[in-house]
Amino acid sequence: MLAFLGGTGPEGRGLALRLALAGEETIIGSRDAARAAAAADELRELAPGASISGAANADAAAGANVVFLAFPYEGQRPTLEQIPDALAGKVVVDVIAPMQFQRGRGASAIEVEAGSAAQEAQELLPDSLVVSAFQNISAEELQEPDKEMEGDVVVCSDHADAKSVVMDLVRKIPKLRPVDGGALSNSKYVEQITPMLVNINRIYRIHAGIKIVGV
Repeated sequence: MLAFLGGTGPEGRGLALRLALAGEETIIGSRDAARAAAAADELRELAPGASISGAANADAAAGANVVFLAFPYEGQRPTLEQIPDALAGKVVVDVIAPMQFQRGRGASAIEVEAGSAAQEAQELLPDSLVVSAFQNISAEELQEPDKEMEGDVVVCSDHADAKSVVMDLVRKIPKLRPVDGGALSNSKYVEQITPMLVNINRIYRIHAGIKIVGV
């Protein structure tokens, strides 16, 4: 089972939808269990017959084998500090790209003391297998089940087996390709691409992604 903590937001909803359509059992997590259940109901309308349920974050984490962190960066530390035991021994996929918005300047990256959001998550969860992925994929397009995705997903981790699990999940979404990004420390560079893409999307009114050539 796949859990999406903070899964009522665009990225979590989109990933849960796409992977449920690929046959995965998914559960939306939220601080508010009722809100999670409502989001799951809405997603099942887009994917009739798919296995999508909702629960409070702690319950969602406890019931899953792979857990996605899909909330805004400011929620990462307070959420993870509450549920480390529920995440112990599990693959934890950090899709967070820390960023801030300023009037007239658009989006910019937030400097993280640990180096990246994913590295911070690994420090907070020493018994979990943290993987960084999916930061550069359009949340809007993920939520459109008939929209064909295109692009590469850079996957970083210090745990080879966990990285392979996540790369296999990427392959379940048609036209997305996983690219091995090396160690978790490289997540910093992947996360910081996202604010640039947000600004490009605003300027050109598109949903830009990334594609790595020559691989």
